[in-house]
Amino acid sequence: MKLSTEIETEIIRETDPIYEKVSKVIPQIEWAFHAPLIHEINKLKKEKNAVVLAHNYQTPEIFHGIADIATDSLALAVEAEKTNADIIVLCGVHFMAETAKLMNPNKKVLLPDMSAGCSLASSITGKDVKLLKEKYPGVPVVTYVNTSAEVKAESDICCTSANAVRVVESLGVDKVIFLPDQYLAKYVSTKTKVQIISWIGTCIVHEKFSAQEIKDIKKQNPEIVIFSHPECSPEVIAASDYTGSTSGMSKFVDQNQPKKVMLVTECSMSDNVQVQNPNVQFIKPCNLCPYMKSITLPKVLECLENETNEILIPEIISRKARKTVERMIAVGRVH
Repeated sequence: MKLSTEIETEIIRETDPIYEKVSKVIPQIEWAFHAPLIHEINKLKKEKNAVVLAHNYQTPEIFHGIADIATDSLALAVEAEKTNADIIVLCGVHFMAETAKLMNPNKKVLLPDMSAGCSLASSITGKDVKLLKEKYPGVPVVTYVNTSAEVKAESDICCTSANAVRVVESLGVDKVIFLPDQYLAKYVSTKTKVQIISWIGTCIVHEKFSAQEIKDIKKQNPEIVIFSHPECSPEVIAASDYTGSTSGMSKFVDQNQPKKVMLVTECSMSDNVQVQNPNVQFIKPCNLCPYMKSITLPKVLECLENETNEILIPEIISRKARKTVERMIAVGRVH
């Protein structure tokens, strides 16, 4: 349907300031498709008292175009609890939407695509955690936030990559079960004296990176600063200059303004940080998360219009899982 001149003028007026921010990472020809959707979603948010939460791995048109809060997993969990909105639309993956629901049991939480899963979350079940607790009686379970509500409900406390070491040490014990990312577990074990019992789970994005790839990039770009995510293998972390969470990466670039940088994590993260740091040159390793990329503007609009794909969690699971997230939030973060 052809838009009226009046509506086209309104769309341009409302979305041009956004495009000025993202013009380095979104071509003009693509923006012509995104702008009407962004305009309609932002209008609907006001009409329905809705808020959009978006993870760092979302594409720039979502991250900068419609998100009210755009950040890492820990901050999303914190901010989800603070919102006064009636509806939360979570632009991320299923476990993130579940976490938002845990923190807002009386609000409507929507996920634009219910198939937006996570390789880490699918690597472990609540039954697996029960068996581990039987095998290691009395050992507390620290569970990465990248897990289902069912798994969280069987755990003692959650963590994110931003506060994993701090969470482990907050328990004051000699040994913990740390689930489910084996590489994050290995990274944490290098930062603490607490014995780590791990699980064999990996992120399909971060496990693709290799140390040789990092070394080749460094050889071609001697002045580059390479920042890896702790979900990467120990070899990749060793080849990098720094390691940290997505928020830690963003903060480092903001504060240090390196000439050239490579963020060894999901591809859209580099685009989103570049928007905020136009004078920094980014070498972008394009490993995409297929689950994150299943969230699109048309799906967000349909979801918000019809209020579909609502996240529902049984009360018996919700009550227990919420406590593990609240404990994580209480510990806070260290960059």
